Formats: sequence, C-alpha cells, structure tokens
Amino acid sequence: MDRIRLGMVGGGRGAFIGPVHRIAARLDDHYELVAAALSSDPVLAAASASDLNIDPARAYASYEAMAEGEAARADGIEAVSVVTPNNTHAAIAKAFLTRGIHVICDKPLSTDSQSAAEIVRIARDAGKICALTYNYTGYPMIRQAREMCASGSLGRLRLVQVEYLQDWLTQRAEAAGSKQAEWRTDPARSGRGGSIADIGTHAFNLLRFITGLESEAILAELSTFVEGRPVDDNAQVLLRFKGGARGSLWASQVAPGNENDLSVRVFGDKGGLEWRHLEPNYLWYTPLGEPRQRIARGAASAAAAHVTRIPAGHPEGYLEAFAAVYSEIAAAIRSSRNGNPAPAGIAFPTALDGLEGVQFVEAAIGSSEAGGVWRDFLTFNNRPAG
Repeated sequence: MDRIRLGMVGGGRGAFIGPVHRIAARLDDHYELVAAALSSDPVLAAASASDLNIDPARAYASYEAMAEGEAARADGIEAVSVVTPNNTHAAIAKAFLTRGIHVICDKPLSTDSQSAAEIVRIARDAGKICALTYNYTGYPMIRQAREMCASGSLGRLRLVQVEYLQDWLTQRAEAAGSKQAEWRTDPARSGRGGSIADIGTHAFNLLRFITGLESEAILAELSTFVEGRPVDDNAQVLLRFKGGARGSLWASQVAPGNENDLSVRVFGDKGGLEWRHLEPNYLWYTPLGEPRQRIARGAASAAAAHVTRIPAGHPEGYLEAFAAVYSEIAAAIRSSRNGNPAPAGIAFPTALDGLEGVQFVEAAIGSSEAGGVWRDFLTFNNRPAG
C-alpha cells in the first residue's frame, strides 16, 4: 500500500522525542517523511531537514508556513507529527486540522482543558484523526490485559494501582544544562503540572486503556521536593470510578534507583493482573484461589499478536510499542481516504483521551491546592456547555 505522506513539527537536532517518532513511523513502513518544520530557529530547521534528506522546498521555517504550503500541494502531507514543547501543541494541531491534515500529537494535547476541548471539536467537525502518542498502549501484553478485563476474566473490577517512577530530576538537572529538564520544569512551556503531567498522564491513560473504567472523582497531593522548582516532582493520587471501583496512582521523578519504572495492577472479584515496563513481554495473572500464572507474549491472545512482530523469546520494547501506535493510526488514516471508519480491532489514543489527560492534570492540581480534597472529574461528554 502507498506510504502515508508525513510531516513533522519540531524534533530537529538535539531533540529526544522527535527521532523516536521518526523511528516509530518507519518501523512498519507505513509512512514517508516528506516535509518538516524541525525548529523555531530557521537555520537549525534547515540543517535538521538536510540531515533527513528532506527537499529544501519542503523544509519550512515555521509550522504556519508548513500548514499553508502543504495544504496547497497536490502531493501535500496527509498527516503531521507534533513533537514540540507542550505549550505549542494546541495551536499547531489546530493549524493542520483546519486545513484537512490528520494530526499525530505527542502528549499532552494542550496545557489547558478549554483549548483541548476545542481541538476535539475541530477534529470531529473536520472529520480528521487527531491521535495522541500514549505509546505504552502499544505493548502486546497491555493489549492482552485490556482484552482480559473486557472479557470478564477478572470479574467485576474493584481496584487499580499504577506507578510511574523516575529519578532523573532528583537533583536540579534544569540548572545543570539539561535541555529536557529546562523546558519540562518551566510552567510557561510545560504547563502547570510537573511530574503529574509529564509521566502521571501516561500512568492515568494506561489504567484507563486497560480497564475501561470511567473516572468520577480525584484526590491528589502534589509535592515539590527540589528547592526552587516551580512545578511538582512527585504526585500521589486517589481515584474513584463509576460503578464503585477505586484506584491509586503514584508518579515521581525524584525516586532514586528508578530509571523508568512503570507498573500497573488490576484486581477484580475473580482475579488479578500485574504488568511492569521493565519486563514488558510478560503479564502476571492470578485467578482467585489459584497459583500465579505468567503469560508470555508468544502465548498471548489475538489482541496481543495483532501488535507483535517477532517470534517468542525475542523481546519487543519501547520503540516497537511506539511503532504499534503509529501503525494503528496508519490503518485508520488509510480507511479515512475512502471515508470509512477505522477497521475493527484498531485501538489508539485519540484527542478525547488527550482531553481527559489534561482534565486529569487540572483536577489533580485543583485538589492538591485545596489541601487534598475530592474533586469531581469532568469529561468532554458531560462538560457544561461553554
């Protein structure tokens, strides 16, 4: 099938997440990067485009020029990857969606729920895909866990616990020349949330993706342990879900000994599941009253096999999971060429998930600032008009 013509905003020389997106887009050979605005610095943008063999005529100095220029071309891009700092996501997504171009946006969708909700509406009105790269949803064993929850293997869900722990901000990395730390701890660029937004939203999205539980209320305590840091670096959250289930979430970037430790546990009245990012090819399942069972990727369900590429015993990891999300989006984009919905069995985070992630951050900040009180969790579908 024809490759999808892809553009990228951000991700030039020295960037971290831009190259990850490019690898993910190319791994399953669904996309071809043909245009880009890789930096807000025109010189760096041009040099970065040259590195990637992008036609100089399609190496833009700004996303505005790129959106306008590509929309006017018969061979213009079909989709754009947005890999810039958080505060620019909404404006960039809007510029491309309103010109009929699909958007694949790194999280978050925006830094405030009002603009995030606007993007949801714009995407719906335009009939275009606006996807979020919550990449952990692409792991085969996460798909296995999701299927088992939906099929009733765990019975009625009661408890969910998710943790995402890092240690790279234990000291003031932002004052020691770390480019990633500088913008991620700057509220003007990252938004008001620190760890709660940077990794807490990944944890929250993962528990929602696996369980399907609908959020009802939240109680949070956000802490800043590193003196002088204007955003939180540790978040402890309690969650209530519709139907009575309860959850807890801990996100920290000041937990020494944890490089990137994401884990989730789900318990129902018939059994429990456990998954850890450090051992992503295995899922632990414990039926009530029976021994603990390890489900390996090679022996998993069709849902897991759908996003699996290589034989059992060969580990699939972060880049492959990221690529699985890109491939699911590609299937939806190809279907949309003929005005059709995404094929059955396709699953990827959308703008609605992005909005919910922003609402999660806002509700957590509001709860914490009020002294750790329960706050209602609004979703797009029940948000008051205006």
